[in-house]
Amino acid sequence: MFNAHYLMYADEAATAWFASTGSAYADLLERGLDTMVKASALEWSSSARWGEVVDVDARCERVGRTSFVLALVVRVGGRTCCTVRTTYVLVDDRGRPTPVPDDLRAAWTAGTGAGGD
Repeated sequence: MFNAHYLMYADEAATAWFASTGSAYADLLERGLDTMVKASALEWSSSARWGEVVDVDARCERVGRTSFVLALVVRVGGRTCCTVRTTYVLVDDRGRPTPVPDDLRAAWTAGTGAGGD
């Protein structure tokens, strides 16, 4: 698989993760909030090959004052292919970093043990 596709799969999984936490991306936008990618790091363990079906699991690793880190694990069957760690910054409607509201912090870290700053 072309390496850049891992980021596409991670992005799709992040959007689904937002929805699964009760904070769908459209809901964030309605609140005047958005996310910006600050950094993504990819670590490959093996390759997904053409024709294989990938699954991506997402979890929040950390929530800071204005940022949060998602770990997105790309798998084929039970085999881990790649782990993507993406740092997002929560921004207001002008694109300025803004503190993560308490309700989002609670939703994003529920049951994960994710630490905060």
